[in-house]
Amino acid sequence: MPKPQFTETEQRILALAGDDLGRGPTPFRDIADAVGVEESVVLELVRRLKEEGILRRFGATLRHQKAGYGHNAMVAWIAGDRDPDELGRIFSSRPEISHVYRRRTYPEWPYDFYTMMHGENPGDCARVAAELSEITGLTEYTMVNSIKELKKSSMRYFKWERPTNA
Repeated sequence: MPKPQFTETEQRILALAGDDLGRGPTPFRDIADAVGVEESVVLELVRRLKEEGILRRFGATLRHQKAGYGHNAMVAWIAGDRDPDELGRIFSSRPEISHVYRRRTYPEWPYDFYTMMHGENPGDCARVAAELSEITGLTEYTMVNSIKELKKSSMRYFKWERPTNA
């Protein structure tokens, strides 16, 4: 699939849409006003990118630490020949899990399935991991606890600053 080409206007729209949206009732109109287009142009771009599979979803990001979830852990599992779609459904059904990944293994690192867990304390993540081990039958896993959050922002593909009214 060739890399999509975006017009300057589309890049400006995507730069603003990829940032924090306004808190008002019309965030897409606010983007359109800042870029100098009709709201329908913004909505059509977002719809088209969603239909083409370029934009996976458009949603809110919960700042879990500010919401009281002060502990995070990446749990690495050895899934082997288990159906990854089945495991993905099981793991992602848990509200404590925000990310589920499948990765290749290496001789020195046999883990091939990863879940990012969030809890109020370390015991919460350990409890969820033990419950999932029981449910899935995956008994070989390791928990890598987060020590400090170093970055909490989305990828920015385009940069464009809103013009200031001088």
